[in-house]
Amino acid sequence: MHKTSLICLFAATALAAVPVFAQTVVPGPYPGADVTEITESRLGMALSALPAYVEDTMERSGVPGIAVAVVHDGELVFAEGFGVREIGTSDPITPETVFMAASVSKPVSATVAAAAVFNNEVDWDDVASSHLPTLALSDPYVRDHATIGDFFAHRSGLPHAAGDDLEDLGFDRDTIIARLLEHELDRFRLDYAYSNFGITIGAEAVAAAAGMAWEDLADAYIFEPVGMPHSSYRHADYMAAENRAVIHAMDTGAPLALFERDADPQAPAGGLSTNVLDMANWLNLVLSGGTAGSREVFAPDDLLPAVQPQIVSGPSPAADGRSDAYGYGFNVGVTPTGRVMLSHSGAFVLGAATRVVLLPGDDLGIVVLTNAGPVGAAEAIGAYFIDLYQFGEASRDWFAGFNGVMQGYMAPVGDLAGLPTPPDAPENPDPSLYVGTYENAYFGPLTIAEDAEGLVAELGPAPQRFRLEPWAQDVFAISPRTENAPRGSRSSVTFAKREDGARTVRIDYLDTDGLGTWMEEAVQ
Repeated sequence: MHKTSLICLFAATALAAVPVFAQTVVPGPYPGADVTEITESRLGMALSALPAYVEDTMERSGVPGIAVAVVHDGELVFAEGFGVREIGTSDPITPETVFMAASVSKPVSATVAAAAVFNNEVDWDDVASSHLPTLALSDPYVRDHATIGDFFAHRSGLPHAAGDDLEDLGFDRDTIIARLLEHELDRFRLDYAYSNFGITIGAEAVAAAAGMAWEDLADAYIFEPVGMPHSSYRHADYMAAENRAVIHAMDTGAPLALFERDADPQAPAGGLSTNVLDMANWLNLVLSGGTAGSREVFAPDDLLPAVQPQIVSGPSPAADGRSDAYGYGFNVGVTPTGRVMLSHSGAFVLGAATRVVLLPGDDLGIVVLTNAGPVGAAEAIGAYFIDLYQFGEASRDWFAGFNGVMQGYMAPVGDLAGLPTPPDAPENPDPSLYVGTYENAYFGPLTIAEDAEGLVAELGPAPQRFRLEPWAQDVFAISPRTENAPRGSRSSVTFAKREDGARTVRIDYLDTDGLGTWMEEAVQ
Protein backbone atom coordinates (compact mmCIF):
# COMPACT_ATOMS: atom_id res chain seq x y z
CA MET A 1 0.00 0.00 0.00
CA HIS A 2 1.26 3.45 -0.83
CA LYS A 3 2.06 5.31 2.33
CA THR A 4 0.57 8.59 1.20
CA SER A 5 -2.89 7.07 1.60
CA LEU A 6 -2.49 7.80 5.31
CA ILE A 7 -3.94 11.27 5.05
CA CYS A 8 -7.54 10.29 4.36
CA LEU A 9 -7.76 7.54 6.96
CA PHE A 10 -8.52 9.66 9.99
CA ALA A 11 -11.79 11.34 9.15
CA ALA A 12 -13.21 10.04 12.48
CA THR A 13 -16.82 8.96 12.27
CA ALA A 14 -18.53 10.64 9.34
CA LEU A 15 -21.88 11.25 7.70
CA ALA A 16 -23.25 8.45 5.55
CA ALA A 17 -23.77 10.22 2.25
CA VAL A 18 -24.18 10.00 -1.47
CA PRO A 19 -22.53 12.37 -3.93
CA VAL A 20 -24.06 15.83 -3.76
CA PHE A 21 -24.90 15.80 -7.47
CA ALA A 22 -27.40 12.97 -6.70
CA GLN A 23 -29.02 14.54 -3.64
CA THR A 24 -32.45 16.14 -3.35
CA VAL A 25 -32.38 19.17 -1.08
CA VAL A 26 -35.03 19.03 1.65
CA PRO A 27 -36.10 22.28 3.35
CA GLY A 28 -34.92 22.79 6.94
CA PRO A 29 -34.76 22.74 9.89
CA TYR A 30 -31.49 20.83 9.71
CA PRO A 31 -30.01 18.49 12.33
CA GLY A 32 -27.04 20.80 12.81
CA ALA A 33 -29.23 23.13 14.84
CA ASP A 34 -30.06 20.39 17.34
CA VAL A 35 -26.80 19.29 18.93
CA THR A 36 -25.81 18.46 22.48
CA GLU A 37 -25.17 21.68 24.40
CA ILE A 38 -21.71 22.40 25.81
CA THR A 39 -21.12 24.65 28.80
CA GLU A 40 -19.06 27.78 28.24
CA SER A 41 -16.40 26.63 30.71
CA ARG A 42 -15.64 23.46 28.71
CA LEU A 43 -13.42 25.25 26.17
CA GLY A 44 -11.29 26.81 28.91
CA MET A 45 -10.81 23.45 30.55
CA ALA A 46 -9.80 21.85 27.25
CA LEU A 47 -7.30 24.63 26.52
CA SER A 48 -5.79 24.37 30.00
CA ALA A 49 -5.26 20.62 29.63
CA LEU A 50 -3.79 20.83 26.12
CA PRO A 51 -0.11 21.63 26.90
CA ALA A 52 0.31 18.72 29.29
CA TYR A 53 -1.24 16.33 26.79
CA VAL A 54 1.03 17.55 24.00
CA GLU A 55 4.09 17.07 26.17
CA ASP A 56 2.95 13.60 27.24
CA THR A 57 2.31 12.65 23.61
CA MET A 58 5.78 13.85 22.63
CA GLU A 59 7.30 11.69 25.35
CA ARG A 60 5.30 8.64 24.31
CA SER A 61 5.86 9.09 20.59
CA GLY A 62 9.41 10.43 20.38
CA VAL A 63 8.31 13.27 18.07
CA PRO A 64 10.92 16.06 18.42
CA GLY A 65 8.72 19.09 17.79
CA ILE A 66 5.04 20.06 17.74
CA ALA A 67 3.15 23.31 17.31
CA VAL A 68 -0.56 23.75 18.08
CA ALA A 69 -3.04 26.56 17.59
CA VAL A 70 -6.74 26.83 18.46
CA VAL A 71 -9.25 29.41 17.25
CA HIS A 72 -12.72 30.17 18.59
CA ASP A 73 -15.27 32.81 17.62
CA GLY A 74 -12.80 34.37 15.21
CA GLU A 75 -10.04 34.73 17.80
CA LEU A 76 -6.72 32.97 18.34
CA VAL A 77 -7.14 31.45 21.80
CA PHE A 78 -4.09 29.16 21.90
CA ALA A 79 -0.76 29.05 20.07
CA GLU A 80 2.29 27.29 21.45
CA GLY A 81 5.38 25.43 20.30
CA PHE A 82 6.84 22.35 21.99
CA GLY A 83 10.19 20.65 21.60
CA VAL A 84 12.92 21.35 19.07
CA ARG A 85 13.20 21.97 15.35
CA GLU A 86 15.83 19.28 14.88
CA ILE A 87 16.81 16.36 17.07
CA GLY A 88 20.14 16.94 18.80
CA THR A 89 19.81 20.73 18.76
CA SER A 90 18.33 23.27 21.16
CA ASP A 91 16.52 25.37 18.53
CA PRO A 92 12.99 25.61 19.93
CA ILE A 93 9.71 25.13 18.13
CA THR A 94 7.69 28.36 18.37
CA PRO A 95 4.30 29.33 16.93
CA GLU A 96 6.26 30.99 14.11
CA THR A 97 8.11 27.77 13.13
CA VAL A 98 7.41 26.67 9.55
CA PHE A 99 6.51 23.01 9.00
CA MET A 100 5.75 20.85 6.00
CA ALA A 101 1.96 20.45 6.02
CA ALA A 102 1.77 17.35 3.78
CA SER A 103 -1.86 16.60 2.89
CA VAL A 104 -3.28 19.34 5.06
CA SER A 105 -2.43 21.10 1.79
CA LYS A 106 -5.63 19.64 0.30
CA PRO A 107 -8.28 21.58 2.26
CA VAL A 108 -6.19 24.73 1.88
CA SER A 109 -6.15 24.12 -1.87
CA ALA A 110 -9.93 23.78 -1.79
CA THR A 111 -10.15 27.32 -0.42
CA VAL A 112 -7.88 28.55 -3.23
CA ALA A 113 -10.32 26.98 -5.67
CA ALA A 114 -13.29 28.54 -3.83
CA ALA A 115 -11.65 31.96 -4.17
CA ALA A 116 -11.29 31.37 -7.92
CA VAL A 117 -14.99 30.45 -8.04
CA PHE A 118 -15.78 33.68 -6.18
CA ASN A 119 -13.82 35.61 -8.79
CA ASN A 120 -15.89 34.03 -11.60
CA GLU A 121 -12.88 32.35 -13.17
CA VAL A 122 -13.94 28.77 -12.72
CA ASP A 123 -16.67 26.56 -11.30
CA TRP A 124 -16.43 23.30 -9.36
CA ASP A 125 -18.53 21.68 -12.10
CA ASP A 126 -16.24 22.77 -14.95
CA VAL A 127 -14.82 19.84 -16.90
CA ALA A 128 -11.13 19.84 -15.97
CA SER A 129 -9.97 19.11 -19.53
CA SER A 130 -11.77 22.25 -20.75
CA HIS A 131 -9.02 24.18 -18.98
CA LEU A 132 -6.30 21.54 -19.50
CA PRO A 133 -6.67 20.59 -23.18
CA THR A 134 -3.62 18.29 -23.10
CA LEU A 135 -5.03 16.19 -20.26
CA ALA A 136 -5.27 12.53 -21.31
CA LEU A 137 -6.79 9.59 -19.45
CA SER A 138 -7.19 5.98 -20.51
CA ASP A 139 -10.97 6.40 -20.76
CA PRO A 140 -11.90 9.22 -23.19
CA TYR A 141 -15.36 9.54 -21.64
CA VAL A 142 -13.88 10.32 -18.24
CA ARG A 143 -11.41 12.71 -19.81
CA ASP A 144 -14.30 14.59 -21.41
CA HIS A 145 -16.60 14.60 -18.38
CA ALA A 146 -14.54 14.59 -15.14
CA THR A 147 -15.02 17.90 -13.35
CA ILE A 148 -12.70 19.85 -11.11
CA GLY A 149 -14.88 18.66 -8.24
CA ASP A 150 -14.50 15.03 -9.32
CA PHE A 151 -10.73 15.30 -9.06
CA PHE A 152 -10.88 17.11 -5.70
CA ALA A 153 -13.23 14.38 -4.36
CA HIS A 154 -11.01 11.44 -5.41
CA ARG A 155 -13.82 10.06 -7.58
CA SER A 156 -12.29 10.55 -11.05
CA GLY A 157 -11.45 6.86 -11.42
CA LEU A 158 -7.72 7.35 -11.04
CA PRO A 159 -6.51 4.44 -8.89
CA HIS A 160 -5.20 4.89 -5.38
CA ALA A 161 -1.93 6.86 -5.21
CA ALA A 162 -1.60 6.97 -9.01
CA GLY A 163 1.59 8.84 -9.89
CA ASP A 164 3.16 8.74 -6.43
CA ASP A 165 5.67 6.16 -7.64
CA LEU A 166 6.77 8.50 -10.42
CA GLU A 167 7.23 11.32 -7.91
CA ASP A 168 9.44 9.02 -5.82
CA LEU A 169 11.68 8.59 -8.87
CA GLY A 170 12.03 12.35 -9.36
CA PHE A 171 9.65 13.14 -12.22
CA ASP A 172 8.06 16.59 -12.40
CA ARG A 173 4.39 17.52 -12.22
CA ASP A 174 3.73 17.81 -15.96
CA THR A 175 5.41 14.49 -16.73
CA ILE A 176 3.51 12.66 -14.00
CA ILE A 177 0.14 14.02 -15.07
CA ALA A 178 0.86 13.12 -18.71
CA ARG A 179 1.79 9.55 -17.81
CA LEU A 180 -1.38 8.93 -15.80
CA LEU A 181 -2.78 7.98 -19.21
CA GLU A 182 -1.17 4.56 -18.69
CA HIS A 183 -3.35 3.76 -15.67
CA GLU A 184 -6.57 1.82 -16.09
CA LEU A 185 -9.34 3.69 -14.32
CA ASP A 186 -11.65 2.55 -11.58
CA ARG A 187 -15.37 3.28 -11.82
CA PHE A 188 -16.00 6.95 -12.51
CA ARG A 189 -17.89 8.72 -9.69
CA LEU A 190 -18.54 5.40 -7.95
CA ASP A 191 -15.14 4.38 -6.55
CA TYR A 192 -13.29 6.49 -4.01
CA ALA A 193 -9.52 6.25 -4.49
CA TYR A 194 -7.22 8.68 -2.70
CA SER A 195 -5.03 10.35 -5.32
CA ASN A 196 -2.55 13.15 -4.78
CA PHE A 197 -2.24 13.73 -8.49
CA GLY A 198 -5.99 13.66 -8.95
CA ILE A 199 -6.29 16.69 -6.70
CA THR A 200 -3.25 18.17 -8.44
CA ILE A 201 -5.07 17.88 -11.79
CA GLY A 202 -8.10 19.65 -10.32
CA ALA A 203 -5.92 22.42 -8.93
CA GLU A 204 -4.00 22.80 -12.19
CA ALA A 205 -7.33 23.24 -13.99
CA VAL A 206 -8.26 26.01 -11.54
CA ALA A 207 -4.91 27.71 -12.05
CA ALA A 208 -5.16 27.45 -15.85
CA ALA A 209 -8.64 29.01 -15.76
CA ALA A 210 -7.24 31.90 -13.71
CA GLY A 211 -4.25 32.28 -16.02
CA MET A 212 -1.70 31.85 -13.22
CA ALA A 213 0.66 29.24 -11.88
CA TRP A 214 -0.89 27.38 -8.94
CA GLU A 215 1.73 28.68 -6.51
CA ASP A 216 1.07 32.28 -7.56
CA LEU A 217 -2.68 31.79 -7.44
CA ALA A 218 -2.49 30.58 -3.84
CA ASP A 219 -0.36 33.58 -2.91
CA ALA A 220 -2.77 36.05 -4.50
CA TYR A 221 -6.10 34.53 -3.50
CA ILE A 222 -5.45 33.08 -0.04
CA PHE A 223 -2.07 33.68 1.57
CA GLU A 224 -1.88 37.44 1.00
CA PRO A 225 -5.48 38.48 1.76
CA VAL A 226 -5.87 36.07 4.68
CA GLY A 227 -2.59 37.03 6.36
CA MET A 228 -0.45 33.94 5.84
CA PRO A 229 3.00 35.42 5.11
CA HIS A 230 4.89 32.25 6.04
CA SER A 231 2.84 29.92 3.82
CA SER A 232 3.84 28.70 0.38
CA TYR A 233 3.37 25.85 -2.08
CA ARG A 234 7.03 26.15 -3.12
CA HIS A 235 9.54 23.78 -1.55
CA ALA A 236 12.29 26.38 -1.97
CA ASP A 237 10.39 28.76 0.33
CA TYR A 238 10.19 26.10 3.03
CA MET A 239 13.91 25.39 2.75
CA ALA A 240 14.70 29.11 2.91
CA ALA A 241 12.72 29.69 6.12
CA GLU A 242 15.07 30.59 8.97
CA ASN A 243 12.73 29.21 11.62
CA ARG A 244 12.08 25.85 9.96
CA ALA A 245 11.20 22.48 11.46
CA VAL A 246 13.45 19.76 10.02
CA ILE A 247 11.64 16.57 9.05
CA HIS A 248 12.41 13.33 10.89
CA ALA A 249 11.78 9.79 9.69
CA MET A 250 10.34 7.49 12.37
CA ASP A 251 10.48 4.11 10.61
CA THR A 252 13.70 3.30 12.46
CA GLY A 253 11.86 3.49 15.78
CA ALA A 254 13.46 6.82 16.70
CA PRO A 255 13.41 10.26 15.02
CA LEU A 256 16.23 10.71 12.51
CA ALA A 257 16.77 13.73 10.27
CA LEU A 258 17.74 11.77 7.16
CA PHE A 259 15.86 13.19 4.20
CA GLU A 260 14.64 16.16 2.24
CA ARG A 261 11.07 15.80 0.97
CA ASP A 262 10.45 17.96 -2.10
CA ALA A 263 6.71 17.78 -2.75
CA ASP A 264 6.63 20.35 -5.56
CA PRO A 265 5.28 17.84 -8.12
CA GLN A 266 2.11 17.35 -6.01
CA ALA A 267 2.16 20.82 -4.45
CA PRO A 268 -1.64 21.38 -4.36
CA ALA A 269 -2.08 18.00 -2.65
CA GLY A 270 0.95 17.91 -0.35
CA GLY A 271 3.42 20.74 -0.94
CA LEU A 272 2.22 23.41 1.49
CA SER A 273 4.58 24.74 4.13
CA THR A 274 3.18 26.93 6.88
CA ASN A 275 3.08 27.69 10.60
CA VAL A 276 0.27 27.49 13.14
CA LEU A 277 -0.26 31.26 13.20
CA ASP A 278 -0.92 31.32 9.47
CA MET A 279 -3.10 28.22 9.76
CA ALA A 280 -5.09 29.84 12.56
CA ASN A 281 -5.99 32.64 10.15
CA TRP A 282 -6.97 30.00 7.60
CA LEU A 283 -9.15 28.18 10.14
CA ASN A 284 -10.94 31.44 10.86
CA LEU A 285 -11.37 32.02 7.11
CA VAL A 286 -13.17 28.69 6.75
CA LEU A 287 -15.21 29.07 9.92
CA SER A 288 -16.32 32.58 8.92
CA GLY A 289 -17.57 31.40 5.56
CA GLY A 290 -14.89 33.20 3.57
CA THR A 291 -14.05 36.51 5.21
CA ALA A 292 -10.68 37.68 6.46
CA GLY A 293 -11.05 40.82 8.51
CA SER A 294 -13.23 43.10 6.39
CA ARG A 295 -12.30 41.36 3.14
CA GLU A 296 -14.50 38.78 1.44
CA VAL A 297 -12.16 36.13 0.02
CA PHE A 298 -15.00 33.88 -1.12
CA ALA A 299 -18.72 33.57 -0.42
CA PRO A 300 -20.04 30.73 1.75
CA ASP A 301 -21.66 29.07 -1.26
CA ASP A 302 -18.34 29.01 -3.11
CA LEU A 303 -16.84 26.67 -0.49
CA LEU A 304 -20.03 24.83 0.39
CA PRO A 305 -19.55 21.91 -2.07
CA ALA A 306 -16.09 21.33 -0.64
CA VAL A 307 -17.39 20.88 2.91
CA GLN A 308 -20.39 18.74 1.97
CA PRO A 309 -20.15 14.94 1.62
CA GLN A 310 -19.44 14.24 -2.04
CA ILE A 311 -18.57 10.56 -1.91
CA VAL A 312 -18.47 7.79 0.69
CA SER A 313 -14.78 7.32 1.42
CA GLY A 314 -15.16 4.52 3.97
CA PRO A 315 -18.43 2.58 3.96
CA SER A 316 -19.45 1.29 7.38
CA PRO A 317 -19.19 -2.50 7.74
CA ALA A 318 -22.44 -2.54 9.75
CA ALA A 319 -25.90 -1.04 9.39
CA ASP A 320 -25.61 0.79 12.71
CA GLY A 321 -22.18 2.30 11.94
CA ARG A 322 -21.27 5.66 10.52
CA SER A 323 -19.59 5.82 7.13
CA ASP A 324 -16.73 8.16 6.28
CA ALA A 325 -17.32 10.84 3.67
CA TYR A 326 -15.13 13.16 1.62
CA GLY A 327 -15.95 16.53 0.12
CA TYR A 328 -13.60 18.53 -2.08
CA GLY A 329 -10.34 18.31 -0.13
CA PHE A 330 -12.07 17.93 3.25
CA ASN A 331 -13.10 14.93 5.30
CA VAL A 332 -16.70 15.56 6.36
CA GLY A 333 -18.04 13.84 9.47
CA VAL A 334 -20.31 14.11 12.48
CA THR A 335 -19.24 13.74 16.09
CA PRO A 336 -21.14 11.73 18.73
CA THR A 337 -22.66 14.98 20.01
CA GLY A 338 -24.19 15.71 16.61
CA ARG A 339 -21.65 18.28 15.48
CA VAL A 340 -20.50 18.49 11.88
CA MET A 341 -16.73 18.04 11.82
CA LEU A 342 -14.40 18.98 8.98
CA SER A 343 -10.91 17.52 9.13
CA HIS A 344 -7.82 16.35 7.33
CA SER A 345 -4.56 14.69 8.25
CA GLY A 346 -1.26 14.93 6.45
CA ALA A 347 1.86 12.81 6.59
CA PHE A 348 5.15 12.06 4.94
CA VAL A 349 6.81 8.83 6.00
CA LEU A 350 10.08 10.70 5.41
CA GLY A 351 9.28 13.03 8.28
CA ALA A 352 6.06 15.04 8.76
CA ALA A 353 2.59 14.57 10.26
CA THR A 354 -0.18 17.14 10.61
CA ARG A 355 -3.86 17.53 11.49
CA VAL A 356 -6.67 20.10 11.25
CA VAL A 357 -10.13 19.75 12.81
CA LEU A 358 -12.98 22.26 12.55
CA LEU A 359 -16.39 22.31 14.26
CA PRO A 360 -18.20 24.94 12.15
CA GLY A 361 -21.29 25.04 14.38
CA ASP A 362 -19.13 25.97 17.37
CA ASP A 363 -16.79 28.29 15.43
CA LEU A 364 -13.91 26.18 16.76
CA GLY A 365 -10.79 24.82 15.07
CA ILE A 366 -7.45 23.27 15.94
CA VAL A 367 -4.29 22.74 13.90
CA VAL A 368 -1.42 20.44 14.90
CA LEU A 369 1.89 20.45 13.02
CA THR A 370 4.73 18.01 13.79
CA ASN A 371 8.21 17.42 12.40
CA ALA A 372 8.23 13.61 12.41
CA GLY A 373 6.73 10.81 10.37
CA PRO A 374 3.26 9.44 11.09
CA VAL A 375 3.03 7.87 14.53
CA GLY A 376 -0.41 9.15 15.48
CA ALA A 377 0.69 12.13 17.58
CA ALA A 378 -0.99 14.84 15.50
CA GLU A 379 -4.27 12.92 15.27
CA ALA A 380 -4.25 12.07 18.97
CA ILE A 381 -3.79 15.68 20.03
CA GLY A 382 -6.64 16.82 17.81
CA ALA A 383 -8.97 14.05 19.01
CA TYR A 384 -8.10 14.60 22.67
CA PHE A 385 -8.87 18.30 22.46
CA ILE A 386 -12.19 17.73 20.68
CA ASP A 387 -13.10 15.06 23.27
CA LEU A 388 -12.38 17.40 26.18
CA TYR A 389 -14.42 20.15 24.55
CA GLN A 390 -17.41 17.86 23.98
CA PHE A 391 -17.32 15.53 26.98
CA GLY A 392 -14.98 17.01 29.56
CA GLU A 393 -12.76 13.93 29.38
CA ALA A 394 -11.01 11.71 26.83
CA SER A 395 -13.19 8.89 25.53
CA ARG A 396 -10.19 6.62 24.97
CA ASP A 397 -6.38 6.50 24.77
CA TRP A 398 -6.19 8.25 21.44
CA PHE A 399 -2.43 8.00 21.02
CA ALA A 400 -2.40 4.25 21.59
CA GLY A 401 -5.15 3.78 19.04
CA PHE A 402 -3.70 5.97 16.33
CA ASN A 403 -0.17 4.75 16.93
CA GLY A 404 -1.27 1.17 16.40
CA VAL A 405 -2.93 2.02 13.11
CA MET A 406 0.13 3.94 11.93
CA GLN A 407 2.49 1.00 12.24
CA GLY A 408 1.18 -0.35 8.96
CA TYR A 409 2.43 2.72 7.15
CA MET A 410 5.96 2.00 8.29
CA ALA A 411 5.85 -1.53 6.87
CA PRO A 412 8.48 -2.32 4.22
CA VAL A 413 7.27 -2.97 0.68
CA GLY A 414 8.42 -5.47 -1.93
CA ASP A 415 8.15 -9.24 -2.18
CA LEU A 416 11.61 -9.83 -0.66
CA ALA A 417 11.21 -7.58 2.40
CA GLY A 418 12.36 -9.39 5.53
CA LEU A 419 13.81 -12.34 3.66
CA PRO A 420 17.49 -13.34 3.98
CA THR A 421 19.64 -13.59 0.89
CA PRO A 422 19.50 -17.21 -0.29
CA PRO A 423 22.69 -19.14 0.53
CA ASP A 424 22.79 -20.46 -3.02
CA ALA A 425 22.45 -17.04 -4.68
CA PRO A 426 24.62 -16.76 -7.84
CA GLU A 427 28.00 -15.25 -7.01
CA ASN A 428 29.09 -13.90 -10.38
CA PRO A 429 26.19 -13.66 -12.83
CA ASP A 430 27.23 -12.84 -16.39
CA PRO A 431 26.58 -9.07 -16.79
CA SER A 432 26.18 -9.40 -20.56
CA LEU A 433 22.92 -11.28 -19.99
CA TYR A 434 21.35 -8.24 -18.32
CA VAL A 435 23.11 -5.00 -19.33
CA GLY A 436 21.04 -2.82 -21.60
CA THR A 437 18.21 -0.32 -21.81
CA TYR A 438 14.60 -1.40 -21.36
CA GLU A 439 11.52 0.67 -22.20
CA ASN A 440 8.34 1.38 -20.26
CA ALA A 441 5.73 3.97 -21.27
CA TYR A 442 4.88 4.84 -17.66
CA PHE A 443 8.19 4.75 -15.79
CA GLY A 444 10.43 5.60 -18.74
CA PRO A 445 13.67 3.82 -19.63
CA LEU A 446 15.40 1.46 -17.22
CA THR A 447 19.15 1.16 -17.71
CA ILE A 448 21.02 -1.86 -16.38
CA ALA A 449 24.72 -1.06 -16.19
CA GLU A 450 27.87 -2.57 -14.74
CA ASP A 451 30.35 -0.85 -12.45
CA ALA A 452 33.25 -2.05 -10.31
CA GLU A 453 30.89 -3.50 -7.69
CA GLY A 454 28.47 -5.26 -10.00
CA LEU A 455 25.18 -4.44 -11.66
CA VAL A 456 23.11 -1.32 -11.04
CA ALA A 457 19.66 -0.24 -12.20
CA GLU A 458 19.11 3.40 -13.17
CA LEU A 459 15.61 4.90 -13.18
CA GLY A 460 14.10 8.34 -13.39
CA PRO A 461 15.21 11.67 -14.86
CA ALA A 462 18.19 12.17 -12.48
CA PRO A 463 18.58 9.07 -12.61
CA GLN A 464 18.34 7.18 -9.32
CA ARG A 465 20.68 4.19 -8.92
CA PHE A 466 19.74 0.90 -7.27
CA ARG A 467 22.36 -1.76 -6.52
CA LEU A 468 21.34 -5.17 -7.90
CA GLU A 469 22.03 -7.95 -5.41
CA PRO A 470 22.11 -11.47 -6.95
CA TRP A 471 19.25 -13.55 -5.56
CA ALA A 472 18.46 -16.46 -7.89
CA GLN A 473 18.80 -17.38 -11.54
CA ASP A 474 17.82 -14.21 -13.45
CA VAL A 475 16.52 -12.64 -10.23
CA PHE A 476 18.13 -9.78 -8.30
CA ALA A 477 17.12 -7.77 -5.24
CA ILE A 478 17.04 -4.00 -4.78
CA SER A 479 16.43 -2.04 -1.57
CA PRO A 480 14.55 1.21 -2.35
CA ARG A 481 14.14 3.92 0.29
CA THR A 482 11.54 6.55 -0.65
CA GLU A 483 8.35 8.15 0.63
CA ASN A 484 6.41 5.06 -0.43
CA ALA A 485 9.12 2.49 0.35
CA PRO A 486 10.04 2.70 4.05
CA ARG A 487 13.15 1.34 5.69
CA GLY A 488 13.61 -2.38 5.10
CA SER A 489 11.89 -2.45 1.71
CA ARG A 490 13.29 -5.06 -0.64
CA SER A 491 12.03 -6.01 -4.08
CA SER A 492 12.81 -8.58 -6.73
CA VAL A 493 14.03 -7.55 -10.16
CA THR A 494 13.29 -10.44 -12.50
CA PHE A 495 14.67 -10.88 -16.01
CA ALA A 496 12.92 -13.06 -18.59
CA LYS A 497 12.73 -13.60 -22.33
CA ARG A 498 9.73 -13.39 -24.58
CA GLU A 499 9.11 -15.84 -27.39
CA ASP A 500 10.69 -13.39 -29.87
CA GLY A 501 13.88 -13.40 -27.84
CA ALA A 502 13.54 -9.91 -26.42
CA ARG A 503 14.28 -9.52 -22.72
CA THR A 504 11.89 -8.15 -20.11
CA VAL A 505 12.48 -6.84 -16.60
CA ARG A 506 9.83 -6.77 -13.87
CA ILE A 507 10.36 -4.79 -10.64
CA ASP A 508 7.96 -6.09 -8.03
CA TYR A 509 7.53 -3.05 -5.80
CA LEU A 510 6.72 -0.86 -8.82
CA ASP A 511 4.20 -3.32 -10.24
CA THR A 512 1.29 -2.58 -7.88
CA ASP A 513 -0.90 -1.43 -10.78
CA GLY A 514 0.57 -3.77 -13.36
CA LEU A 515 2.88 -1.15 -14.88
CA GLY A 516 6.20 -2.44 -13.57
CA THR A 517 7.51 -4.42 -16.54
CA TRP A 518 10.12 -3.05 -18.96
CA MET A 519 10.85 -4.50 -22.40
CA GLU A 520 13.61 -4.25 -24.93
CA GLU A 521 12.65 -4.23 -28.58
CA ALA A 522 12.23 -7.61 -30.26
CA VAL A 523 15.42 -9.22 -31.45
CA GLN A 524 15.66 -8.94 -35.27
